[in-house]
Amino acid sequence: MAQADSTLRLQTARDQPSVFKLVLLGSGSVGKSSLALRYVKGDFNSILPTVGCAFLTKVVQVGEAALKFEIWDTAGQEKYHSVCRLYFRGANAALLVYDIASKDSFLRAQQWLGDLESEFLPGDIVVMLLGNKTDLSDERQVTFEEGKAFAESKRLLFMEASAKLNHQVSEAFSAVARELLQRQEEKVDQVQRTKSQVDLNEGSLRQVKCCAR
Repeated sequence: MAQADSTLRLQTARDQPSVFKLVLLGSGSVGKSSLALRYVKGDFNSILPTVGCAFLTKVVQVGEAALKFEIWDTAGQEKYHSVCRLYFRGANAALLVYDIASKDSFLRAQQWLGDLESEFLPGDIVVMLLGNKTDLSDERQVTFEEGKAFAESKRLLFMEASAKLNHQVSEAFSAVARELLQRQEEKVDQVQRTKSQVDLNEGSLRQVKCCAR
C-alpha cells in the first residue's frame, strides 16, 4: 500500500506543469497590460497605467507538455524603472514590448534589453522583442524589417502583434513557451549525458583497479 501511495505521488509530481516566470518590459502605454489581459483572459480593455507590477498566471499546453506562466507585468514609467529591475530577477523569459507607432518606445525596449544583459548570462533567459499595436499601421514609425533586424542581431525571438485586434498575441506567448520547453529538454539531456559519462568513467576506473590486483 505504501509503495502504491509513493508511486501515485511520483506520477502526480510528473503531471505538474513546469513553472516559468515571464516578465513584460517596455515603456508606458505600449500595451503590456493589454497583451497580458488578452492572453490570459481573452479580453481587451483600456487599462490605466500599471503601478509597480501586476501578476497573472496561465497554464498552457504545448504538445504533450504542460506549462504554467507566471506573468509579471511591470510599470513602464521611468520613475518605476529601478523597482521593476527587482521584479525581473529570477525570470525565465521576457517580452520586450514596443509600440510600432512610437520610435522612442522601440529605443526604450533596447535599453531594457541592456538591463537584462546586465542581470543574465547569454542564453540564461528567453527574450522576445514584440512590436505591439499593428492596428496602428498607418501611424507606423518602426518597420517590421527594422524590428526583425535588431532582434536577429541580438538573437532574440521576434513578432508583431495587436492586443486590440487579438492578432498574434497567443502565438507570441506560445513561441516563448516552446523555446522555454526546448531549452529545458536540452538541459535535461545534457545532465543525463554528463551523468552517463561519469558512470562510464567510474566503471572504467573500477575495472582498472580490479585488474591491477
